[in-house]
Amino acid sequence: MYCAHFAAKRCQSCHWLDKPYAEQLALKQQQLLGLLAPKPEVEVNNPLASAEQGFRYKAKMVALGTVDKPLLGIVNAQGDAVDLADCPLYPAAFAPAFALCKAFIQRAKLTPYDIASRRGELKYLLLSQSYHSGRFMLRLVLRSKNCLASITKHLPWLLQQWPELEVCSVNLQPLPAALLEGTEEIVLTQQSLLAERLNQIPLYLTPQSFFQTQPLMAAKLYQTAADWAAQLQQQHGDFKQIWDLFCGVGGFGLHLVNASQQLIGIEIAPAAIASARRSANDLGLSQVQFQALDSATFTQASNQAPDLLVVNPPRRGLTKALCRDIARLAPQWLLYSSCNAQTLAQDLSQLTDYNLLKVQLFDMFAHSSHYEVLTLLRRNT
Repeated sequence: MYCAHFAAKRCQSCHWLDKPYAEQLALKQQQLLGLLAPKPEVEVNNPLASAEQGFRYKAKMVALGTVDKPLLGIVNAQGDAVDLADCPLYPAAFAPAFALCKAFIQRAKLTPYDIASRRGELKYLLLSQSYHSGRFMLRLVLRSKNCLASITKHLPWLLQQWPELEVCSVNLQPLPAALLEGTEEIVLTQQSLLAERLNQIPLYLTPQSFFQTQPLMAAKLYQTAADWAAQLQQQHGDFKQIWDLFCGVGGFGLHLVNASQQLIGIEIAPAAIASARRSANDLGLSQVQFQALDSATFTQASNQAPDLLVVNPPRRGLTKALCRDIARLAPQWLLYSSCNAQTLAQDLSQLTDYNLLKVQLFDMFAHSSHYEVLTLLRRNT
């Protein structure tokens, strides 16, 4: 992939862009295997490659420039404002979407926030697109409600110009700190959910729910987990109960469960749980429970293990307490999806009663050192 911003050293976010893509994959696989140190009998699959450009369906842009000439991008290491509306990581539909966002900033007079002077209102612009439908969700992160009336007034113009815009919201982040968003979200459109569909599984994204930046790779991740689970059941018998911890909007659990099985999904965000319940209802799944709880709190109160435990924690990994509870509950099978191989390795070192069986790297973040990894573990008998 060629990027004029990287070549001019304006943006180095894709810090591995100077490496051939095949070399990037090889380095990631080498790092992963160095951290996990799998035994010879472990099935280590070749990395699943990404598209090299146009794969990011989620943009997080700093609002820069002026109200008359807004920029959407980053402040680089040299302190320069860099407009990344033409970043080649995004699909083709993002460039005209960013152009409309800039026109809306001008029209609604949304002054970009200046950190040094602590003046201005618009801090970030967050844009997501559904791979399935092509529809968009736009979030405007503001310092206060001062511009809310102007945004509401001019939003009909934006919706008319941009018929693919499904959801628009305002997030309030009043603190003078480099925080991406605050807790208060104000949805301004009739629709509050962005519908996605991966592998024929309906998923519903709320403005504040987590979802992978690359839907094609997310679909492969979920399908691989489903395939591994299906193979286990063919060899060892059906699972009666599945737990999905840190389930988000339900991506893993809904890919794994069938109508005869029980699924319990745990996620701390109530909005994500509401989305997961809607998806389960669409699929006609009657033995599914999604609960808005902390995963560690749920396991601490549990005394009976599922047949299959799925965990997809944030970058910090599982806590020591959660690892202890997994060891105490002793589920036979464990699927662990991780966006941080270092914390994955730390957690596996604590789960001493489990043997690593399979490893698969998914290159969710091409041109960087980051990646996603799926592992399958079995409890020692």
